Amino acid sequence: MQSAVVGAVRAAASRYRWTVCALLFFATVINYMDRQILGLLAPMLQHDIGWSQVQYGRIVMAFSAFYALGLLGFGRIVDRLGTRISYGLAMLVWSIAAMLHAAVGSVMGFAFVRALLGIGEGGNFPAAIKTTAEWFPRRERALATGIFNSGANIGAVFAPAIIPAIAVAYGWRAAFVIIGAIGLVWLAVWLVLYRQADTRALAAEYDEPCDEAEALDAANANAGAPRWGELIRKRETWAFLIGKFLTDPVWWFYLFWLPKWLNESRGMDMQHIGLPLVCIYALTTVGSIGGGWLSSMLLRAGWSVNGARKTAMLICACCVLPIAFVSQVQSLWAAVLIVGLAAAAHQGWSANLFTTASDLFPRRAVASVVGIGGMAGSIGGVLFSEVIGQVLQRTGHYWVLFAIGASAYLIALGVMHMLTPKMKPAQLDA
Repeated sequence: MQSAVVGAVRAAASRYRWTVCALLFFATVINYMDRQILGLLAPMLQHDIGWSQVQYGRIVMAFSAFYALGLLGFGRIVDRLGTRISYGLAMLVWSIAAMLHAAVGSVMGFAFVRALLGIGEGGNFPAAIKTTAEWFPRRERALATGIFNSGANIGAVFAPAIIPAIAVAYGWRAAFVIIGAIGLVWLAVWLVLYRQADTRALAAEYDEPCDEAEALDAANANAGAPRWGELIRKRETWAFLIGKFLTDPVWWFYLFWLPKWLNESRGMDMQHIGLPLVCIYALTTVGSIGGGWLSSMLLRAGWSVNGARKTAMLICACCVLPIAFVSQVQSLWAAVLIVGLAAAAHQGWSANLFTTASDLFPRRAVASVVGIGGMAGSIGGVLFSEVIGQVLQRTGHYWVLFAIGASAYLIALGVMHMLTPKMKPAQLDA
């Protein structure tokens, strides 16, 4: 009788955690639709408002800078208040900010609302990664992360498929309002459906071998969130931080500048850039889920966490390399395939990189570490946005930018391996 009850509890927990994963997935879809809309409408807005390349770069930079602050702040908030409240707060802030884009018409106005959007969107990944660490055993975390992280790709697929059409039919202001309002619908569903995980009683973890990281979590179950100063002193934090700093800017380049690249280098107008972008971001969905599946499969096959994560990340880093030569490719669709492969590889890399935060740190610190690393990635995005704007303003050529993107991942993996050669969990004060 008791075994039947335990089995039923395990089955219910298993089903519910995938419902949680679905909620994280849809939140990330919305996150990236709200983020992507500016890049998609940039040619139209540049015509209406008269931005220069440098001014557009600085509007992007405003988002990046305040996204960094949002990541850091929400990382701490999530570890202190829990995922249910903090995730809902983040969604509320960024949805309102997204709709406020319709109320501005100047460079300064767009910089302001992009900054507010950045603060709110900074809560998505710290909350999602911590939720995954709470609800999923280690062998499933990379897969779960890959699935919800693929929401970024789906959002990026849907955005070019529907946003230009809305803007052409009803104007760019309506596009911002309609897309922003979707987040408020998700918020209502989240508050109704989501319940906080009790990680000590989560039946789905009972059949998970108690490794060193799980033992540390159990020993410190009642400890509070660690201080930032303590985390910054850890090599493991710097490994995650540098991985984000070097590679996040490349993904932001794909998000914010690919529509302009297709427009300026490939001669495509607003009505025709949608299909190539849909193809690119559709490939990234495969990369995100595939990258997470690969390391999870290696773990199930008996590999160590260190070997599984780093092997998956190395394969992804190698798949990015051909993008260094995409500017020399004459065929549009061959170029789209190369960019799509690189973007897919980034998302596979990202699924594993995010999961290393829960590999290296106890659950009580995961959101803070993700926030610190995300802030570093955003700082990299700020710096790279300025570089991109200046390079394009002076030369009009994208090849230098693609070459930088091609090399970033192998460099990042090398530095991460030097800092955490065996990926042992960090020892934190209780």
